[in-house]
Amino acid sequence: MTQSNTLVATLIAGRARPLETDMLVRARAALPATAEPRWLAEATAADIPFSADASFDQRAAAERLRALMPSVDVVVQPAAHRRKTLFLADMDSTMIEQECIDELADYVGLKGHVAAITERAMRGEIAFEPALRERVALLKGLAVQVVDEVIAKQITLTPGGRTLVQTMRANGAFTCLVSGGFTLFTARIAAMIGFNETHANTLVVDGGTLAGLVEEPIFGRDGKRATLLALRREHGIAAEDTMAVGDGANDLDMIAEAGLGVAYHAKPKVAEAAAARIDHGDLTALLYVQGYARDAFVDS
Repeated sequence: MTQSNTLVATLIAGRARPLETDMLVRARAALPATAEPRWLAEATAADIPFSADASFDQRAAAERLRALMPSVDVVVQPAAHRRKTLFLADMDSTMIEQECIDELADYVGLKGHVAAITERAMRGEIAFEPALRERVALLKGLAVQVVDEVIAKQITLTPGGRTLVQTMRANGAFTCLVSGGFTLFTARIAAMIGFNETHANTLVVDGGTLAGLVEEPIFGRDGKRATLLALRREHGIAAEDTMAVGDGANDLDMIAEAGLGVAYHAKPKVAEAAAARIDHGDLTALLYVQGYARDAFVDS
């Protein structure tokens, strides 16, 4: 006899339209052996528990449901181990809405040029490490104090990010910001959002200006995955109790290694590879995916 597994489909509305009861009806019709849906937030998010055998294709099921409801994010996963106790997040275009290096390049009149390189690197079209060295070299001579101005005037936190991190921490999770960007930014951004820890690259500074160099070895795709593994060992956390989120190619290994890897408004290669993806909602979607109801969020 084939063993049945308990799974859950989480539906999360984007900004375009609310989640409606008829959407839940359509979703239940497309899934096997469903139970009554549970609203996590009225008109915003709901869980649909269901049962299926071990051969059930969770990713294909999520794709079918997205096709039925194009404005809705859908994550299908096992019901067990939904609440994660280790969370790693990318910074640029994930926890913040900008790419910090592109904003720095604006001060030397090279934002368009640098942004084009950044885009290619994040899409996985060129290797991350040489692309970073090339872009950093273009910043040589820029005053370090410009970082303060960029953070104050040009950087915005992604909606829902602070609520996500604060809620997870209030429920015992360890959180870490991992970035292929720079410690000059991550230390400040991590504190603003409330992360426990952060890892990133260090820019070489010479007499108050950027030297156009980054300390080696560069923290990128391998470093993010290694950090996840190290934190799992340090805190005694099982693989299935981890979650990682990012948008670019240098997040792929971290996303693949996590118990739940999430592509957030991601580049196509990342969205295709990740077990879960959020295309429409804000970062509170990652709380709904873990089964948190809206009244359990920590807003601060």
